[in-house]
Amino acid sequence: MSFTWFVGTRYLRARQKQAFISLITFLATAGIAVGVMALIVVIAVMTGFESELQNRILGIESHVLVMRYGESVSDIDATATKIESTDGILSATPFIYTQVMLRSSHGVTGAVLKALDPTRPGPPIFVGKNIALVDVLADAAPDESDGKVPGLVVGRVTAERLKVAVGDPVYLISPLGKGTAANQMPVVMRFSVAGIFETGMNEYDGAMSFVRLDVAQRLLHMPGQATGFEVRVADIYQAKQIADAIVARIGFPFWARDWMQMNRNLFSMLRLQKTVMYIILTLIVVVAAFNIASALIMMVMEKTKDIAILKTIGATNQHIRQIFVCKGLVIGCLGTAIGGVLGFILCSILKQYPFIKLPGDVYFLTTLPVSLQLVDVLIIGLSTVVICFLATLYPAASASALDPVDGIRYG
Repeated sequence: MSFTWFVGTRYLRARQKQAFISLITFLATAGIAVGVMALIVVIAVMTGFESELQNRILGIESHVLVMRYGESVSDIDATATKIESTDGILSATPFIYTQVMLRSSHGVTGAVLKALDPTRPGPPIFVGKNIALVDVLADAAPDESDGKVPGLVVGRVTAERLKVAVGDPVYLISPLGKGTAANQMPVVMRFSVAGIFETGMNEYDGAMSFVRLDVAQRLLHMPGQATGFEVRVADIYQAKQIADAIVARIGFPFWARDWMQMNRNLFSMLRLQKTVMYIILTLIVVVAAFNIASALIMMVMEKTKDIAILKTIGATNQHIRQIFVCKGLVIGCLGTAIGGVLGFILCSILKQYPFIKLPGDVYFLTTLPVSLQLVDVLIIGLSTVVICFLATLYPAASASALDPVDGIRYG
């Protein structure tokens, strides 16, 4: 054991003449622990919120959206083949997107209707955690021979508004009916609820509904046409480059937007919130670091005679600085370790038992998501130790500048 480490840890364990110094040391350690715990929990929640929101959005929206300026797509198969020939693409599914009204015997509500083709090859599309959309729509085909009506997949909030369950009838009303603009009449079609999905996001659970593409084409008088294509890619973080490649391949008048562009404001807000929360909660650690500095300054005043004796028997100024830096770092590392353990335990509890409920119409999600990343923990731990190290520099410098003669005379 080195000389400076031995003396520094001995000062940390020794009983202080003034109990107030021990109290400040304890408060500094507790402050560091609380600050690190708060940082870990809050950053884990913010990271989990961003990750969960991304997963749920990508579960119901496409990675890349391809559409045509001003009109629908008529040559569906040829365009889809061109899109799928681009590197990195898993599937290109044609869709129709429109606004409708849904009516049951118990209520009426508006909805955004999305029609997909379940017969096209591609990876399975899950809406929320309970609905394999392609499988449900494949089974929801109408059969005029036995009077089977087409199926409709609705969200949990929509089902609650209409007070319907799986198998109940629902009437879909579309304003895009037959006739001219002056005397156009809405189209009404009877559906059966084929499934109820739940993403945990009220924006989707209370707005989105899904039907088969062929049914929507007949309903909206768009034979062989689609609004655009939903493209799924192998690497979601390469979606921007793939979108540019699609436009370069199929050319004007098509355009493409990736999922990051479509949700840029939302994810920018989440990153900004995460950064601001990190800065604000770091102030807890800074305040605790001031307590470390205060405890070391008071210890220098108490140990004036000891410092003078150490210098008299050969200790250099560097040795004295290292002694007090050592003590401050031990306090900081101990508080960081305690805070890290408490933060990990609290994150595990929140992840295992999601007892905190959130209003879905305000926070997008209904439960508090937690995602503890090793990188975030390392950044928090290293930042805390650096702050504690900086807090020890002034007291250590003051101790090393002490004149041994004055220390012995007045210590």
